[in-house]
Amino acid sequence: MSFSLELEGRLALVTGGTKGLGAAVVNILAQAGARVVTTARTVPDVFLDNVHYVAADLTSPDGCDAVAEAVREHLSTIDIIVHVLGGSQAPAGGFATLDDDVWMREINLNLMPAVRLDRALLPLMIGQGTGVIVHVASIQHLLPLPESTTAYAAAKAALSTYSKSLSKEVAPKGIRVLRVSPGWIETEAAEHLVERIAKEAGTDNEGGRRIIMDALGGIPLGRPAKPSEVADLIAFLASPRAGAITGSDFVIDGGTVPTA
Repeated sequence: MSFSLELEGRLALVTGGTKGLGAAVVNILAQAGARVVTTARTVPDVFLDNVHYVAADLTSPDGCDAVAEAVREHLSTIDIIVHVLGGSQAPAGGFATLDDDVWMREINLNLMPAVRLDRALLPLMIGQGTGVIVHVASIQHLLPLPESTTAYAAAKAALSTYSKSLSKEVAPKGIRVLRVSPGWIETEAAEHLVERIAKEAGTDNEGGRRIIMDALGGIPLGRPAKPSEVADLIAFLASPRAGAITGSDFVIDGGTVPTA
């Protein structure tokens, strides 16, 4: 018996959808028959069918407003929002290197786009009495790395708390809100990080991978997750197959987070 996600004709927004996990989410939703609007600072040269690309800087209120308007223009309403956009540009060196500008950059990248776009688009979902929002958090909100991810981890923790509160508010209105917390994902950005760490440590890329896994406390599975594996989970959660699930946090990290 074939397994269908039942997403044919669904209308979706995916932030950060041209690289890494975001591109994998856009791909699986489009393959399942959804119409997708996605965002990036610049649009790609090759477009996927059923996908409309919007060039916008979502770290600013104006960028979020532009994306919300594009959703209204191209989709009219919205069934699924997947907030993938995130990351960190904070310097290493612990708390003392994190000035106010760094903190605000991390918050404006990892928290505020979700807050602003939800605020703009949730009324459409509430008006139709149905919808799904998936916030991509991180295991870093559970396992921050003091040397390098304090501000990023704090922003993702804020996103997780916001997501849980929102789920409690809008579930009675027919809207499901969920969190997905990946560990290390094997994206293009992750590969660049491996190369940089390997070079700094005077080792090869495999040695760089081992340094990252050791810093995380080990990955029992022995490898990072593939973007497609995380995207598969997100697509299932966004589908009617997960219709009774809301307010939950789904960790996908190869066993990195230890049992409490």
